[in-house]
Amino acid sequence: MTCHNRKLKTLVTLESLFKQTLTSEIALSVYLVDDGSTDGTSEGVQQKYPQVKLFSGDGNLFWNGGMRIAFSEAMKDDPDYYLWLNDDTVLAPEALNTLLATSRELFEQGEKKAIVAGSTCDPDTGVFTYGGMVQSRWWHPIYLRAVEPSDRPQPCDTMNGNFVLIPKEVVRAVGNLDPAFIHYAADYDYGWRAKQQGCNVWIAPGYIGTCPLNPKPTETPAQPLSNQLQKVSQPKGLALQDVTLQPLEEWKVYSQRYGGLLWPIYWLLPYRRLIWMSFVAKLKGG
Repeated sequence: MTCHNRKLKTLVTLESLFKQTLTSEIALSVYLVDDGSTDGTSEGVQQKYPQVKLFSGDGNLFWNGGMRIAFSEAMKDDPDYYLWLNDDTVLAPEALNTLLATSRELFEQGEKKAIVAGSTCDPDTGVFTYGGMVQSRWWHPIYLRAVEPSDRPQPCDTMNGNFVLIPKEVVRAVGNLDPAFIHYAADYDYGWRAKQQGCNVWIAPGYIGTCPLNPKPTETPAQPLSNQLQKVSQPKGLALQDVTLQPLEEWKVYSQRYGGLLWPIYWLLPYRRLIWMSFVAKLKGG
């Protein structure tokens, strides 16, 4: 886990984790990176859950940097399974049991290197938010569509990193998250790299808990293109209406790896709207 200035959400997530109903006894160790929180997150965790292994960041790790440290620390203990958990994901009591049971079922079917992701829904509407992803357009190899859960495990191409169970056999083949990414796309990249190493990605049956979508603005103020590109270069990119534009260099790495021969087109495609909006705003401004 990693967190930054979301004390209440982090504590609620930890509570839902430690209250899991399990059909088999497990030894659960939690590795949490607090990336420079100033809201008392570390103190709150230490007070309520002293068994959590806490590590500190300087506020510039973001999701992937924090998760890489937590993952690295967990790898030193060589557990049977690794579990990614976002600090805004509230688990249902059977969530972990569902992922473990799914992993065992897949293992018995010959899927000995299977990542199992859990699906989440919005806490208010019940609408799907995060989970498994699949390629859905033959002409666009890195365009992904979400897979809504059913009553059976389903294969995927990759996954969101909100709640993911990874057997040690997969970690030995794939290793840690890639430092080429700062905040976005590292979870997608891990799923793709796992498949390249002969592993598979699945989602477990049903929803394992709730997690709201990250908020996005309904409109973007007209600004010079240079200002917009500067925002895109920031670790969290630029939220533009219904899409988040990732930093150019990170998206370039991702596109090169998984976009095939036409990767330059797929790399630049998401930014066309930004360029067009800036052009229109310039025309309107005279």
